[in-house]
Amino acid sequence: QLETLEQEEQECLELKPHPTEKSTHMVSHQHGMTVTKTIQEGEAEPQCQSFSYSQAELRGLLLEGASLLLLRVLARRHTVPPGLVFPAINTEGHLCTSSY
Repeated sequence: QLETLEQEEQECLELKPHPTEKSTHMVSHQHGMTVTKTIQEGEAEPQCQSFSYSQAELRGLLLEGASLLLLRVLARRHTVPPGLVFPAINTEGHLCTSSY
């Protein structure tokens, strides 16, 4: 059984005059997962938001790395089972669903 223990995503936008850096840090713990989203625009103070999700909410969670593995398996099998839906975390750090 594969499980994501920690994941870090970083995005840099070189927009003049205020470059923007966005990062998302997800860490698994005993009770579920905590997602911390940080945005820094130019020289301004970083803006942080944190979200926590319980194990029950995350049952079957499919994060980016696992999604890539699943897509490779599906491509190799040349089939996608009907109604294939997993919980996921969107770019804002909120819980959503991913359908294939």
